Amino acid sequence: MDIKTFCLVAPQAAKKSSILMRGPHGIGKSQLVQQIADDIEMPIIDRRLSQMSEGDLVGLPELVDGVTRFCPPDWYARACREPVVLFLDELNRATPEVQQAAFQIVLDRELNGHRLHADTLIYAAVNASADYQVNEMDPALLDRFWCIDLEPTVEDWIEWAQGNDVDPVIVDFIRNNHAHLRYEGTIEPGKVYPSPRSYERLDSTLKVAGMVSKDIAGSKAPEGFYAISLGFIGLEASIAFKEFVEDYEIIVSAEDVIDNYDKNKDRIKILNDDKLNGVAEKIINHCKENEWTVSQCSNIAEFAKKLSGEMMVALWNGVMETSVVPNITALHKFLGQAVVEAVTEARNL
Repeated sequence: MDIKTFCLVAPQAAKKSSILMRGPHGIGKSQLVQQIADDIEMPIIDRRLSQMSEGDLVGLPELVDGVTRFCPPDWYARACREPVVLFLDELNRATPEVQQAAFQIVLDRELNGHRLHADTLIYAAVNASADYQVNEMDPALLDRFWCIDLEPTVEDWIEWAQGNDVDPVIVDFIRNNHAHLRYEGTIEPGKVYPSPRSYERLDSTLKVAGMVSKDIAGSKAPEGFYAISLGFIGLEASIAFKEFVEDYEIIVSAEDVIDNYDKNKDRIKILNDDKLNGVAEKIINHCKENEWTVSQCSNIAEFAKKLSGEMMVALWNGVMETSVVPNITALHKFLGQAVVEAVTEARNL
């Protein structure tokens, strides 16, 4: 299942069943649960079971009225008191004892008499690959979950990256080099391979180092750029990425503006005036052969309003000269007033 479908159906399935996500490392399983929790406005409790012992899950014993009982850890007590998204990560890297405790939480929604809140949702995640050191999961535990094998697409990652301020040049690199997003093949121990997560970390590190990809695109990469890339995405991807940045030329089509302006606005805003004029010419040519929808006119207007007053008026005049009345009429509703204001300001100057 791809990410978009999972985000659509998982919140509904979680109301009745615990969710188990299976997939390779670095595809964003943890972030996915965080996103779902944010969308439904519930706090998330994230616990990595691979780092826990049985006592971390069960709690410590205490003596009450001559009877021993277990005090639950603070995070589990909170999941009992109030609705939360309880995320049990790395379930198949946990010890068998911790897995058995998790079994009771998932199966009975309680542990040692402490019952989860009725509205608490349970998500779990495992790394599903023969390349990882994991413990086999009990089939009796598996059949208590709604199990999903996540197979994120390149489009899933691009959509996420564009919404999370990842450098547009890195996004363009993946758009043009799908194979470098995530390595598929035999994993050699100790070797660094690219993953969706590693590009996010590369992006944030380059920004801290003052080597933002979009700022150096089209010129020689500064010293250290390749070395930083090497540590996050490995040899092959780093070589390709450095060459891509140094030879970078942003190509924006008319459709990038007309059909997908929101997704491409970060790429567009770093274009120089010559490139922007070229995009405007493509839009004018598109007008001659196509009838625009309302949403397309809205996108064109958003693009035009980011231009200088002179360039915006030139785009408008070009559309007018096509004499395609339906497009002119539709676009006027979104852009007409801004054009009038730009012309008035120019005359006053």
